[in-house]
Amino acid sequence: MMVTSSVNVLQSCFCMFLTHHKSLNSPILKTKTLNPIPNFNSSLSLKCYSSTTSQQNEFTVSYLVTNFGFSLETATKASKLVHFKASQNPDSVIVIFRNFGFSDSQINDIVSKAPNILTCDPHKRILPKFEFLLSKGASDSDIVEIVTRSPKILYSSLENCIIPTFELVRRFFPSNEKVIKVLLKCSFFFGHNRVIKNVKLLLDHGVTDSNIRYLLLKTPAIFSCHDLKSALDMVKKMGFNDPSKVNFCIALLAKRAMSKSRWDAKVIVFKRWGWSDEMVLEAFRKRPLCMLTSTEKINDIMRFWVNELGWNSSVLVKRADMFSYSLENRIIPRACVVSYLISKGLIENNLELSTPFVVSEKAFIEKYVQSFKGERHNLLKLYQEKMDGKTIKENGEASGSY
Repeated sequence: MMVTSSVNVLQSCFCMFLTHHKSLNSPILKTKTLNPIPNFNSSLSLKCYSSTTSQQNEFTVSYLVTNFGFSLETATKASKLVHFKASQNPDSVIVIFRNFGFSDSQINDIVSKAPNILTCDPHKRILPKFEFLLSKGASDSDIVEIVTRSPKILYSSLENCIIPTFELVRRFFPSNEKVIKVLLKCSFFFGHNRVIKNVKLLLDHGVTDSNIRYLLLKTPAIFSCHDLKSALDMVKKMGFNDPSKVNFCIALLAKRAMSKSRWDAKVIVFKRWGWSDEMVLEAFRKRPLCMLTSTEKINDIMRFWVNELGWNSSVLVKRADMFSYSLENRIIPRACVVSYLISKGLIENNLELSTPFVVSEKAFIEKYVQSFKGERHNLLKLYQEKMDGKTIKENGEASGSY
């Protein structure tokens, strides 16, 4: 009864909508509605709406409320950005979305993020972009995912932005399918004019095609940043002078991903464990991924290495890739085996103790477990006990998370 009453009150307030809605028989209204009319719990809210929106676009507000279930407040805010006096155009937009498999909730989300899309000519702005993506191998579901994640791609020029960007990125991949994967990973990628500029910037600085491909697959968002040149200059000043090396790109990602305050915080953590500024820089040059490790993980690994094992933190300067390994599933289990071997006098306690941690799983089992035949059973049992949900086979292979 309350829903019916609310609808009646809403209809009387929205006289413009009822008088001028000339598309009641349009395809959009023949299909299921996106959302039911909200169940307003107070007639006061309707009275407030009627008075506060008397000078606003009542038709736009009523359309958003009726078709998308927007609250009065949300619809009123949206009506300041988008205006239409008839439902024919927005209905056509929604029909195209539905024809490509967008769900009601996805259409709702798109309109919430980009209400202006309801005023465009869908056959000029939306459909050509969908057809272009289809021609490059994207599926309907790919298009749904891309647009839902970043509706702003629909505002980008097909001829001046999307197509040139797609074709430029295509040179780095063997197929269109790979480019679509980049687009799926970073949906707003092709909506930025900076992408072409930044790709050319990297090429001009000597970054190889293979490294640009690495960046596109790893973090495509870096190509839309506005300060890429300053990041390039900073990385070169830190000693990364060979853009053909993958470490150059990892360093670029690390510097671009962190603010100065976050960077300084990690430097402070390393220095608390005995490193100097020069040691931090040396570790970063060797393994730039170490600076992408959280401060918590850096502390945990240093604490275990120094306090639990009693080993010198300086060893990790040359083996900074240790900070990218799992403490529970790699470092601790291997450390227990190494400590056992040291206690038995089977290996020496020296500066090469980091070596067992960086070799492959199979190589570790062969060299530090199975090669000690008299202790093999004890070592394998010890290693197994320290592993988290893994089963170690006699041939050195392991199953489970790692």
